[in-house]
Amino acid sequence: MIFKSFRFGIIVRVALLALSLLGLMYLILETSYYVSISILGVIIIGEIVSLIHYLERTNVLLTRFLDAIRYSDFTGSFRNHGLGSNFDELNASFSEVIDRFKEERSEKEESIRYLETVVQHIGIGLMCVNGNGEVVLLNTAAKRLFKVATIRTVDSLKSISEKLYESVKKQKGGTRSLIRITVQNETLQLAMYATEFRMRDEAYKLISFQNIHTELEEKEMEAWQNLTQVLAHEIMNSITPISSLSGTVKMLLEEHLDPEKEEVKLNTETIQDVTEALNTISNRSQGLMRFVNSYRDFTQIPDPNFEQFSVMEVLKRTSSLMKNQAEEVGVDINIACDPESLELTADPHLVEQVLINLTKNAIRVLDEQERGKVILRGEIDESGRTVIHIQDNGPGVKKAMKEKIFIPFYTVGGNGKTKGSGIGLSLSRQIMRLHGGSLILNSEKGKGSTFTLRF
Repeated sequence: MIFKSFRFGIIVRVALLALSLLGLMYLILETSYYVSISILGVIIIGEIVSLIHYLERTNVLLTRFLDAIRYSDFTGSFRNHGLGSNFDELNASFSEVIDRFKEERSEKEESIRYLETVVQHIGIGLMCVNGNGEVVLLNTAAKRLFKVATIRTVDSLKSISEKLYESVKKQKGGTRSLIRITVQNETLQLAMYATEFRMRDEAYKLISFQNIHTELEEKEMEAWQNLTQVLAHEIMNSITPISSLSGTVKMLLEEHLDPEKEEVKLNTETIQDVTEALNTISNRSQGLMRFVNSYRDFTQIPDPNFEQFSVMEVLKRTSSLMKNQAEEVGVDINIACDPESLELTADPHLVEQVLINLTKNAIRVLDEQERGKVILRGEIDESGRTVIHIQDNGPGVKKAMKEKIFIPFYTVGGNGKTKGSGIGLSLSRQIMRLHGGSLILNSEKGKGSTFTLRF
């Protein structure tokens, strides 16, 4: 209706202009009414100006509408601008669109304010850096963490900590790291995580900082207490008989000492007692030395030498190495790999050491069980990562013992050949951590155990 009315208005004005021009031509050619010719000429000029103004008012309206959208200026109104009733519906449509834009912008601004409030009140420090090294976001938690009012560029981090600056510069998207720094005489143990994204064709890096110093200290203290208990237990097991037997030998020698001749006269029975005591002292001393050597081995793991290798080949080598030991106690070792061509990028020697440790433990727990079975299986999990399982049908592990068995030198029952040194599992977990992976135990009492190496 709007455009029909607008078209009608143009047609009327053009028709009147045409009639006026025809009348003017007639007066000029056929009459000598100069006054009428002048008056009609003025009327024609007025009609032309009116037509132009009529058209330009429409253009002005459209220009204002487009400029309002272009510059996000939604303060104006498109109602009652003197264009006549023919443009009321068009003005109403323009106003409706502008109101919708205003509503969308208001919702967007509210979302931004909400996000800013969350970012500023969250307990984890956040820093966003653009491709030029400029800090475009630094929340309140980060300011409190680094004790600064603001940070404008990444280079400004040098004044806080050179180590922090280097870590932020090197941190890649999707990676995690731990650093220890000191800020104004306060030690911070920071867990850092970075993610990279692009916005309006510009690269950004968002880094989160969380001070876990207190939590680490608690865990470290707990670990030292557990380790101290285990060390004290193992050392006391060796020192107590050594101390007792050495005192017995001393007492036997003092009893048979002849002060006058400064000689010791021993009968056969006493000699046997002394010999037995000395043998026991020697054995316990050697056991203590083995324990100390095990501790040294645990603290000197080499860095992994990464290379690509076949998982099936490593499983075959492990099975071959452990075959004789398994057959001695009647345990079967089976291997499987899906797909059989599965490959892994890691240190094959360290991975093989982990598999040997876990297979030994499995054979040890199956020593007195009929039809013992150990399965070594490689596969790809649901997230596309390579995993290796070491599964046995043994007695399983109690829930309370699942984490304790990873404590260095912690052993569970057994004696003689069925008792381990207590470092195999902790050593294996440490090797997996050096690979950026994990070693997890799934076990249920009476239903066997499964150790999973996840790379």
